[in-house]
Amino acid sequence: MRLIFANRNYSSWSLRAWLVPKHFGIPFQEELVLLSGEGWRENIRRLSPSGRVPVLIDGDLVIPETLAIIEYLAESFPEKAIWPRSKADRALARSVASEMHGGFAALREAAPMNLRATHPGKVDIDVVADDLRRIEALWSDLLDRSGGPYLFGEFSAADAMYAPVATRIRTYELPASDAAQEYVEAVYALPAFQEWYVEAVREPWIVEDDEIDIMRARAAAR
Repeated sequence: MRLIFANRNYSSWSLRAWLVPKHFGIPFQEELVLLSGEGWRENIRRLSPSGRVPVLIDGDLVIPETLAIIEYLAESFPEKAIWPRSKADRALARSVASEMHGGFAALREAAPMNLRATHPGKVDIDVVADDLRRIEALWSDLLDRSGGPYLFGEFSAADAMYAPVATRIRTYELPASDAAQEYVEAVYALPAFQEWYVEAVREPWIVEDDEIDIMRARAAAR
């Protein structure tokens, strides 16, 4: 089984898909593709039918979508409890994972994932306020229900889906309650996340479309 993913520093969807097999001890081969450089889009299209990453390849099966990758792993390794063991918790976990998958567009656009950067004050809070309020409410409800440190007690696919949000809160020093900050710390303390993070900060590549200073300069020049 092979997982193709993009720059660790920037690719939030790659992080989500990678955390699950890494945390749960599922063997897989890694293949990194770059989001910059000559012909990078064509290179990804050769590997992914959707032209996007991550992509999981298992034999002749090619799965180019993060939630589908997670579901395939959960079905292939049911003993791993990638989703919570309780039926009710599984339903809630899939619900909040789907909300992450299809929502929070303002936060994604205004605050791209950038693990090696520190950019306090560079995100317009008014633009992302609604997304932050919803995330606060979602995290608070689930952490109160489970007792933490993760959304359903033990780390699950739901936490993998929200891990890039935790990085945005830290990178841009976005406003967050004490409970939300504790959850961010729990995500960063996860050994699998730490492994990804260490490699991310070592990467030399720059993706201009995900660098907020470059984004702001372009916007100002319009």
